[in-house]
Amino acid sequence: MFDLNMIEALYEQIPDRVSYARKKIGRPLTLSEKVLYSHLYNNKDLHNYVRGDSYVEFTPDRVAMQDATAQMALLQFIMAGKNKVAVPSTVHCDHLIQAKVDATQDLIVAKETNSEVYNFLESVSNKYGIGFWKPGAGIIHQVVLENYAFPGGMMIGTDSHSVNAGGLGMIAIGVGGADAVDVMAGMQWELKLPKLIGINLIGELEGWTSSKDVILKVAGILSVKGGTGSILEYFGEGAEKLSCTGKGTISNMGAEIGATTSIFSYDHQMEKYLIATGRKKVAEMANSIKDNFRADYEVYTDPELYYDQVITINLSDLEPHLNGPFTPDRATPISEMAKVAAKNNWPTEVKVGLIGSCTNSSYEDISRSASIAKQAVEKGLKTKADFTITPGSEQVRYTIERDGFIKTFNDLGASVFANACGPCIGQWSREGSTKEIKNTIVHSFNRNFAKRADGNPNTHAFVGSPELVTAIAIAGDLTFNPAIDSLKNQDGQPIKLDPPIGVELPEKGFEVEDLGYQEPAEDGKNIELKINPDSDRLQLLDPFNTWDGKNIIGLKLLIKAKGKCTTDHISMAGPWLKYRGI
Repeated sequence: MFDLNMIEALYEQIPDRVSYARKKIGRPLTLSEKVLYSHLYNNKDLHNYVRGDSYVEFTPDRVAMQDATAQMALLQFIMAGKNKVAVPSTVHCDHLIQAKVDATQDLIVAKETNSEVYNFLESVSNKYGIGFWKPGAGIIHQVVLENYAFPGGMMIGTDSHSVNAGGLGMIAIGVGGADAVDVMAGMQWELKLPKLIGINLIGELEGWTSSKDVILKVAGILSVKGGTGSILEYFGEGAEKLSCTGKGTISNMGAEIGATTSIFSYDHQMEKYLIATGRKKVAEMANSIKDNFRADYEVYTDPELYYDQVITINLSDLEPHLNGPFTPDRATPISEMAKVAAKNNWPTEVKVGLIGSCTNSSYEDISRSASIAKQAVEKGLKTKADFTITPGSEQVRYTIERDGFIKTFNDLGASVFANACGPCIGQWSREGSTKEIKNTIVHSFNRNFAKRADGNPNTHAFVGSPELVTAIAIAGDLTFNPAIDSLKNQDGQPIKLDPPIGVELPEKGFEVEDLGYQEPAEDGKNIELKINPDSDRLQLLDPFNTWDGKNIIGLKLLIKAKGKCTTDHISMAGPWLKYRGI
């Protein structure tokens, strides 16, 4: 079990810190406030900060980095003159693996192509006390949820979807590499205190509707910028009925609406997940102070008094959505897709369906999709679109293979890619994409901006739940509504798919032969860093001159963006990932 001593020490302090904050501010506290105020750099400085205005210094519990952004962050950390990172930190090799053939072949190619980067990251991690997750171990956010996230904690990660850990009641925020370096060097971390958007979930998910549809609905309400500078705090009876990994899916895509992060209150679903992933001790400790991991009673009684905005969603009325194309906030209920697609002249023949990624690759996600695939195989159906699966971690991949899900997908004609980001971030060598033909794909990822998946500006990408993507891949039709529509099998018989049946956690428990984790050396002072001086991908940094105490003035504006500017425009993935270390 990772970080147990750190978590234990934090949990000993949290009740007093929350009580002090409540007394100092003079009112009941939201969950977000409890977590934030438990991590103040200077607790004595606590006062009634102004949301959206006050800059506050915090002390995060840990740092997580993916292999693309970790390169520059760790090159900078080397310059800090420290012998070891000040907080638990990890590197996850997931972004540099390109999906092309299958998991085995793609991983071999990635290790050869990126060997100098992997060797550097392994050596620098070993030297400075950083946990190293090897290529193929899994996607950073899924691995963090399975191993490191914990209720009431605070983490920063060098990836925007670090917010995924909110599914386990953690304040997790995506940052730049320089911020990560500050925290790893033992410095305070500054953040403009976010506003709070409370999202009250009532009712219960039914049929084809899943946790993914909750955040697709929220994105449609708030837009891609509606959550900017805010924490989305979910609560209500509906929230407590969602699985822990379902909560993670919702938290993950908070990044798509600009949210600082998202968070759920600690509940029985999180307790079950902690126990299932080998962290029973953390669950026991969380249970002993669980009132500190949910908002005060008065907040839930009258939320409008404590949140800057409140949104209520009835899960019982929610239907499956497809969001897109070209933006994750264009939300269309599946029942309206035929009409909307015709109006906008979107190509309705689906060429590829892709499930998995950090957003939807849990055991529950895969099991629900596999239940649809199993029906299709048994009823004589084949996919009309190409179909791919990207597991989120080696632990999930090994377990779903043991439980027969991968065989089910293979029987349907699907391909299984490596446990990595792959197509979700543009690391997809898709045949024919350079021809820029107008086409449609559906996936269970988080982003669908133009060119993101395959480099083709004419690929219309739609985001949906894994089970809906599976059904649409079988139908090959964007307008297919599995709740009411039928398909014809090889014998011409009409076939209607039953709603998905999922298993939240594996009945036999999770299993894995090799997690892909490498523990750092206890003392790394004699470990040499592996950087080729002739490399065109990595370069040691020269120190800056000592600051002369004067501010820089007269700087020229290099770029000004107009309209919708995304992270894909600012720091695109695909082939550009190669040059993150120079």
